[in-house]
Amino acid sequence: MKNIKNWQKNLIAAAILVVVCAGIYMNWMYNNAQSVGDFTDTLDAEKVMSQDGILLDAEDVSSNDTLVDYFAAVRLSRQQARDSAVELLQEAMAYGEESQTEESSAQLELIVQTALTEAQIESLVIAKGYADCVAYMSEQGISVAVASPEGGIQQNDVSVISDIVLTQTEFTLDQIRVVEVV
Repeated sequence: MKNIKNWQKNLIAAAILVVVCAGIYMNWMYNNAQSVGDFTDTLDAEKVMSQDGILLDAEDVSSNDTLVDYFAAVRLSRQQARDSAVELLQEAMAYGEESQTEESSAQLELIVQTALTEAQIESLVIAKGYADCVAYMSEQGISVAVASPEGGIQQNDVSVISDIVLTQTEFTLDQIRVVEVV
């Protein structure tokens, strides 16, 4: 009977891990599909003009790539930390006693829920018209790093982002940090 319970718990943990990995992969695919290409290879960067006649130079294009790289690096770092934690929890579940297995299972479920909530917040912020963002939740609060819109982040932008966080989490307004990434 005990082997069946352990088998069921391991199956549930594996299923949760598969769902988290699938969500991360889908998020990665979505972000890669939206990345901005570097047109300096095909166009003369000195002569690229918008309809308004504003000259764009190679520096403008590369700074956009740097911004995309920043968000990708933060997501990768966050995912690597979670992967390490999930691996340790799975080992604890596999080799630990029943009390450790239950605690590890609860922690694994919390990691999954946190990842899903962060992804949902990021999707909603992007849906509101912001170029990109990364949310990071901890016990103390949540930080949302947002790509700087034209003209910089205004009070209205902070209100919109805070409203999204408030509706998706149980954090209070004083636990929300909005960071502008330039």
